[in-house]
Amino acid sequence: MQIVLVTIVVAGCALFTYVSDRRQAEESARRQATATARAVADTPSVREAIRGSDPTAKLQPYAKQVRAHTGVDFVTIMAPDGTRWTHPDPRHIGERFLGHRAAALRGETFTETYTGTLGASVRVVTPVHDGGRITGLVSAGITIENISERARGQLLTLLGVAAAALLLGAVGTYVINARLRRHTHGMNAAELSRMHDYHQAALHAVREGLLMLDGQRRIALINDGARDLLGVRGTDHVVGRNVAELGLPAPLTGALLAAEPRVDEVHLTADRVVVVNTSPVSGGERRGTVVTLRDHTELQALTGELDSERGFTRALRSQAHEAANRLHTVVSLIELDRADEAVDFATAELELAQALTDRVVAAVNEPILAALLLGKAAQANENGVELLVSPDTRIDDAVLPSALPSRDLVTILGNLIDNAVEAAQGSPRAHVTVTARADEGALLLRVSDTGPGVDPAHREAVFRRGWTTKTTKGTRGLGLALTRQAVGRHGGTLRVSGAPEGGAEFTVRLPGAGSAGGRRVPGGRVGDAPRSGGEAARSAKAPARSAEETPTPEGTQYKRPSPEKGREPHP
Repeated sequence: MQIVLVTIVVAGCALFTYVSDRRQAEESARRQATATARAVADTPSVREAIRGSDPTAKLQPYAKQVRAHTGVDFVTIMAPDGTRWTHPDPRHIGERFLGHRAAALRGETFTETYTGTLGASVRVVTPVHDGGRITGLVSAGITIENISERARGQLLTLLGVAAAALLLGAVGTYVINARLRRHTHGMNAAELSRMHDYHQAALHAVREGLLMLDGQRRIALINDGARDLLGVRGTDHVVGRNVAELGLPAPLTGALLAAEPRVDEVHLTADRVVVVNTSPVSGGERRGTVVTLRDHTELQALTGELDSERGFTRALRSQAHEAANRLHTVVSLIELDRADEAVDFATAELELAQALTDRVVAAVNEPILAALLLGKAAQANENGVELLVSPDTRIDDAVLPSALPSRDLVTILGNLIDNAVEAAQGSPRAHVTVTARADEGALLLRVSDTGPGVDPAHREAVFRRGWTTKTTKGTRGLGLALTRQAVGRHGGTLRVSGAPEGGAEFTVRLPGAGSAGGRRVPGGRVGDAPRSGGEAARSAKAPARSAEETPTPEGTQYKRPSPEKGREPHP
């Protein structure tokens, strides 16, 4: 098709040029003949020869010279009645001129195309004036055959140029087509169109995010999944913009702008945990980058829950071992016939366990939060850290913001407690203090520890993903980043400061809390004896205490029941 188009264009141009040249050749012949005829008519020797008795004798040689010098095919000088005095063929001298003479006899010069003795020609007829009279006529002309011969010479040149243009166009078409085929991997227009349709359908169908960057790190392509994961609204025109202009977190922007490949890097956006893979594109004029994004928000939440369950399992295993030791102690005391001491030992353990649950449930009536505190107390105890609930803690269902899911509450408070327990390990009188209450229409969560604290220069860095002071292997520095993400998702604030006891204190304020419900209870220890979340539920359903249960400022204390007569006391 390209060759045909080039051929048609070149042939059309050649035809137009030929017709134009032919017209120009005829016009040039008219001008040449006119100039020759007028020059001859104005020559004094011609007028003098016409006055003589034998004009032919003088005019025929002169006309022959004029034809040779001017390049016209004939110069005919005639009498006013049309009798020829000169002619290229002497045999026609004396005959009548074939053509029109009327306009010339009126003193005008005119041109015409006429077929005479020499064939068709373009001729000019002009009068010879002598003393105000027309004494003769001069006709000069060029045959159509000679005009065509001149045009044919130009045509050969034109055909040569056209052939060269056609050859150049064909070679250029082949070269461009071959280059285009290389760039399109041999696919034609229909295949490219079909591939584009599949390409667009695939981009919108996949849930994973796909981002393509050009050599200047500008967005060349972004699918719906990537817009969702990066928080870019569908109406935003981001194609053509630099990645740095999207307002993404600095670590994520750095990963997208990096020249080297990135494999399964975890990054946080405003409300998601994203796994990023980048791969450079080689080939073509400019290098670029292909970025794939996977949403690991749910997976990260499940991983956190799994870590909590593992912690609960380790705590239960430890408590099972400790309970077995205590049971062996009771059995040994009974075998040694020291029943009273066995009863006292067992009763003291029961009072301590029940007091633990009662203190947490009395201070925190929200079951999810109570279970979380009991579980974290067990984990803290395993690590040699005591978990305390502050005296002003009081939480029930009415205090929690209605838009705060239990999962986010567990994420926020659980990560803060875990971080505080790790920081407090190894410190003198290691303990972590938790405060949860309503404060001026907001939910206040505060966790402080007795650890080394946070350097003021690093108080913002602690919330960045990957920042940690630990040297252990594995994924570190994600808990506080997830905590700030969850707090920001609900419009809250999170800050870190120094704790009164020298460690770090993290304070969270979440708007939308209701009025404080329940009664204010004194704070107490939570970490003496780890308990599972099931104990909190059983404690909430337990009947009221007997008259022998007496609250004390240090917590709920239990008196041992008096033994019945004739029977050994038992817990």
